[in-house]
Amino acid sequence: MTLRFLTAGESHGKALVGILEGAPAGLALSAEDIQRDLSRRKKGHGRGNRQKIEGDKVEILSGVRRGRTLGSPIALLVPNQDFKNWEGIMGAEPSDAAPARRVDIPRPGHADLVGRLKYGFEDMRDVLERASARETAMRVALGAVARTFLSACGVAVASRVTAIGGEVDEAPLSVPVRELNERVDADPARCANPEASARMVARVDAAKSAGDTVGGVFEVLADGLPPGLGSYAQWDRRLEAPLAAAMMSLNAIKGVEIGGGFSSAAAPGSRAHDAYEVRGGRVGYRSNRSGGIDGGMSTGQTLVVRAAMKPIATLMKPLDSVDLRSMTPAKAHVERSDACAVPAAAVIGESLVCLVLANAVLEKFGGDSMGEMLPRLRAWGA
Repeated sequence: MTLRFLTAGESHGKALVGILEGAPAGLALSAEDIQRDLSRRKKGHGRGNRQKIEGDKVEILSGVRRGRTLGSPIALLVPNQDFKNWEGIMGAEPSDAAPARRVDIPRPGHADLVGRLKYGFEDMRDVLERASARETAMRVALGAVARTFLSACGVAVASRVTAIGGEVDEAPLSVPVRELNERVDADPARCANPEASARMVARVDAAKSAGDTVGGVFEVLADGLPPGLGSYAQWDRRLEAPLAAAMMSLNAIKGVEIGGGFSSAAAPGSRAHDAYEVRGGRVGYRSNRSGGIDGGMSTGQTLVVRAAMKPIATLMKPLDSVDLRSMTPAKAHVERSDACAVPAAAVIGESLVCLVLANAVLEKFGGDSMGEMLPRLRAWGA
């Protein structure tokens, strides 16, 4: 892998930390480029109070000098402002005091129970702090670096929400990918259709009033990709593989499709594939049912990836569970949470797609610096 990253940090720990290795030298990058996406992640109807507490202000620790990447690892820091209220609980130094806010009752659908079994913990806070979606703030920060790189390569990545709680936006997308985020970021559901958005918002409000949660579906699109990213030559080099893996790594994602996806399984072959035609002396496509990937390789058409997010597992009216200390019936532990996080998940999904695509571009065109790589990319599209 050309581009790789690691994150560290707990939900109520001191900070989130990320390291991105493999970014070429000479890429114009500032904290503002990263901050923009961190701010977008905090939005969306149905988010909880945590978004009001955390400023998510990023600091570039290394790998950038005077606004240009150095080719060395890029290290980022996002402090958790709420740590001041949790220092006695989440501090790293040894303590003889009994842990406060101990978690003994697992939440169905969360990592609590299985994580306790896997690592041998008694207090399930040791599980939920890292399993929390709070970690995705750093993946968004790292993805913003990848987005900046892709933008320099002429690639635009955006997203929209297409369903929340069973309310679906069935209207075809009429906004260019390069203009999509500007439009949907102003919408509470990040939906491109105002009528569908109103239904989604009402569905979230109804769930919140009932102490319940709702999931949904979001779509990530990438425009301007060169053809030939990925490969059919080995199973793990097919472009769908890292895209699906990245999406499935996101908290609460239970399904991923590219292009026609699951609907293609019900369609005859005559309506599942993209016929060719000649356009300006070149071979073109009459449709984009493949979602921009054929045979594990980008086609040069718009990449279309969708992900299905289950409802968040922390409910204000909790499900039945078991107190693991007494082994008696109990209601599940309640932790501060959201009623719906699909709009935020769409922004996170963009970041993950950016990381995958940036790696694919670097694998194909190589180079230790932007000055070395960009001529190769431009020559390929000539």
